[in-house]
Amino acid sequence: QVQLVESGGGLVQLGESLRLSCAASGFIFSKYFMSWYRQAPGKEREFVARVSDLGRRMNYADSVKGRFTISRDNAKNTVYLQMDSLETDDTAVYYCYVEIGGAYWGQGTQVTVSS
Repeated sequence: QVQLVESGGGLVQLGESLRLSCAASGFIFSKYFMSWYRQAPGKEREFVARVSDLGRRMNYADSVKGRFTISRDNAKNTVYLQMDSLETDDTAVYYCYVEIGGAYWGQGTQVTVSS
């Protein structure tokens, strides 16, 4: 079965960096686009970034463009989200997502940015 397991979240100070990882299993990873979403307290879940199947095309939400970088390693079945220059508004639970005939989500990893 499809499994997505995020890691790498934590508490950081304003302006610092974090790298999130999402380990995938149960499907042919290299055939699917992978995405990151986030949900802040009291807000709806929102799109953050997406990477194409071979890692050649990336899309970002305007709010993270220039600060976050999505990448993938198809040999390791893992997608990453490098987050630099973190802001307090980046505080959220971050989720890995893939669509394979339906939506699959990881359990999420908490990112807290303190001022």
